[in-house]
Amino acid sequence: MSEQEKTQGIGELTQKLAPLNEEKDKLEDEANRLAEKRNRLNEELRNLRTEIQELRSERDLANEKVKESKQQRNVTAARISEKIEEIKKLSEERRDFSKKMPLRSRGTLEEEVESIDWKIQTSSLTLQEEKELVGKVKALEAQLDVHRKVEKLSTKIDGLRNEVKDLKAERERCHEALTAQSQKSQEIHAKMLARIEELRKSKIEANSAHKRFLEAREKIKPLREEIVAISFKIRQLKTGVREKKEKEKKQSEDLLRQTLESRAKEKLRRGERLSWQEFQLVAEKGLTSED
Repeated sequence: MSEQEKTQGIGELTQKLAPLNEEKDKLEDEANRLAEKRNRLNEELRNLRTEIQELRSERDLANEKVKESKQQRNVTAARISEKIEEIKKLSEERRDFSKKMPLRSRGTLEEEVESIDWKIQTSSLTLQEEKELVGKVKALEAQLDVHRKVEKLSTKIDGLRNEVKDLKAERERCHEALTAQSQKSQEIHAKMLARIEELRKSKIEANSAHKRFLEAREKIKPLREEIVAISFKIRQLKTGVREKKEKEKKQSEDLLRQTLESRAKEKLRRGERLSWQEFQLVAEKGLTSED
């Protein structure tokens, strides 16, 4: 191949190399952009997974509190039922005693008992009179005992009703806590589902970015191979051109030396003055007029 053909080949290959490098750079930029996008999305995925796990734990805690509130409410409701049943039994018992309630009030009966006791202690009574008064006190005490039992039952019933009132307030608090925690659980669950959907979409987008990244890298591979092959050919052609020029230069220099050497020998024979180049060549070769 002639030098002109090699030079022409270098030009053509260089022209071919430029768009290949441009396309490779473009694909590398795209691959880098896709890699950055993929990495960013993968980081978002990690953050979303962490957030979803935290939301799941928070939701489970709220559900546990709902369960506890339900159990507490059920326990309280059972205690209310027990107290109401007890009130019913005591009320029935009080009604039975109320049927035996004396016409006179407790205060009147107590005053009469005190009066009789005082009379027994301070008066001179016959045995029969004292016996009659003691019997009368016993009869009055029996009537007072009915009053006492009814009052005791009433007091117990009132206490139970107050307990029921407190238990109902506690049951209402449990219900309010249950409702609040249940609503909180639903809100957290909805937020978690939204994050899961966001995770799903981000995962699809990250996978797509990674796939496109790999495709871009695959496109770059043959371009690089072609660029390397063309660059190698260009280097070969340039080396050939350079070697040829060096060879031609050496041949020219050798021819020049031969010419100078012949002229110097001729001048020496004729005894003529040598030029500086001719002098250097004579000194280098060790020529004399006899050579």
